[in-house]
Amino acid sequence: MSRVLLVEGDPELRALLEHALLDAGYEVKTASNVRDGLFLLNTGETDLLLTGGRLPDGTGIELADIADAKGTAVLILTGYAFILSELRRTKYQVLLKPMRPEEVVVAIEETLRNR
Repeated sequence: MSRVLLVEGDPELRALLEHALLDAGYEVKTASNVRDGLFLLNTGETDLLLTGGRLPDGTGIELADIADAKGTAVLILTGYAFILSELRRTKYQVLLKPMRPEEVVVAIEETLRNR
């Protein structure tokens, strides 16, 4: 079972995605901001970081860079693709909001396969 760290600032979207991932068979830990996400990223085993692009206390890119350095797969969910540099758009898998939970599950499977 793959372990996903979900960091999303929107509580409704976070709950929706958490349930979709649990239903798909993933082990899921959640956080609502960079600070808590960083703690979970550094204290447990994570196969994939699923993070929002903009978070209440920073950006998902901050977490993505740390996760990537640890060898953790990264998928960024954002409605603000224009804020990502060309390098990071090609470095990380990005899924644009709005999206359906099923699309996220498929993107996670693809990201884990391509890791």
